[in-house]
Amino acid sequence: EVQLQASGGGLVQAGGSLRLSCAASGFTFDDYAIGWFRQAPGKEREGVSCINSRGSTDWTDSVKGRFTISRDNVRNTVYMQMNSLKPEDAGVYWCNVPLGGRDFWGPGTQVTVSS
Repeated sequence: EVQLQASGGGLVQAGGSLRLSCAASGFTFDDYAIGWFRQAPGKEREGVSCINSRGSTDWTDSVKGRFTISRDNVRNTVYMQMNSLKPEDAGVYWCNVPLGGRDFWGPGTQVTVSS
């Protein structure tokens, strides 16, 4: 069974940092790209960053230079380091794996940024 569990969210002041983790199981982790998505209240869910099986990364423009994504193929975990957080970064964050023609999601983690 494919499982993803995001963690690491919390309340932080603007300018602060958080590190989100996505622990995965139930598939050959090394072979798949993992993405981070977020949704702010009243807005649509958007892709934030992703890392493929070779470690290549991509980000949405609004987080470039502030967020980094990495993966640990021993721990089957993807990390997203979020620095210089802004109020507009607040929302629920999920990790995702596209696998066998469908998307798998785990429970999200809430990020709150106070101004």
